Amino acid sequence: MAWLDTGTCESLLEAANFIETVQKRQGMYISCIEEIAYLNGWLTRTDLLDLASGYTTAYGEYLKFIAGNI
Repeated sequence: MAWLDTGTCESLLEAANFIETVQKRQGMYISCIEEIAYLNGWLTRTDLLDLASGYTTAYGEYLKFIAGNI
């Protein structure tokens, strides 16, 4: 867990850079609501894949990865 102060423009940029770095190095998204819902059983694999198909970005690819690997 990390506390990220975003009260100033500078601290907001620092927080965004921190999140970007963690996500790239760990290969996982922070606070991915679809992933959280899937892991808690609120979405089925089919639901997750349907949501993933709505994205033409790396985020959609990540959701497809989650659906196939968890």
